[in-house]
Amino acid sequence: MRGHGFAVLDVHHHVGDAFTALGGTLDPTGGMAPDEYERTELESRLEIMDRDDVAQAVVIPGHGYRRAEGEVDTRRVNDGIAAYRDRRPDRFPVAIGVTEPAYGAASLDEIDRVHEELGLAGVSYHTRFQGVSLDSGWVARGVERLGERDLVPVIHAMDDTPEEALWKLAALARRVPHVTILALDAFSSFEATRQCDLVAEIAPNVVFDTSLSYNFDFIEDFARRFGVERVVFGTDLYSWPVGRRISHLLDQIVGSDLDAAAKAAILGGNARRLFGLPAAGG
Repeated sequence: MRGHGFAVLDVHHHVGDAFTALGGTLDPTGGMAPDEYERTELESRLEIMDRDDVAQAVVIPGHGYRRAEGEVDTRRVNDGIAAYRDRRPDRFPVAIGVTEPAYGAASLDEIDRVHEELGLAGVSYHTRFQGVSLDSGWVARGVERLGERDLVPVIHAMDDTPEEALWKLAALARRVPHVTILALDAFSSFEATRQCDLVAEIAPNVVFDTSLSYNFDFIEDFARRFGVERVVFGTDLYSWPVGRRISHLLDQIVGSDLDAAAKAAILGGNARRLFGLPAAGG
């Protein structure tokens, strides 16, 4: 354990088979029975979090799940992430669902269901896996519906894939200026990191996580320019056996020149406010 003294809330943990999402063919269970794998996966995630003093995490289904049965599969995945949260709500106080914009109006019905029946806090879009582009009208309608329900739209914006180009994130955010959007993976390359300055300027309703950045220095500069409230800590940690460690950025944030209040905000305070959670120690 690091003993860094911050109540860290990681906003970006995926629960699911990353091998499927990445086009691999390996069996992530290693031949385990389902109950044994679920126990091992949870124990591994908690061990990784404890090793780096990550107090809590937001859990999101993996977007590479198979959808042979369409809406049935999506509902099953959302039921599963709610159950995962409920196994350890002290460590996973927030669960995010998924909807498929390619399903059209049915995707809006699923937003209502995960809100009313499952108590999920938002919905994640990762359009590179969803057969649409981030500027799809059904993504925009979904974000509008989430805003109406006081839920958080969680938008993967990995600029090296055209479906998630950062200009599309900016265009989406400007369509719904009254809705706060949590953008994941936006700092994933040098060029993307520089583009985030422009997105932040024209879309003040976007909050950015730190996932996939190779260095905190540019994000530190971003936070000074646009406010520390625009940055939250996220790692893109996936299920075992792919996920093995917390991002190196945690040490860089703790060791940065930001003051203690700014570090506490990025490492947990901003996210707790975004999701309506009590302040650390509250």
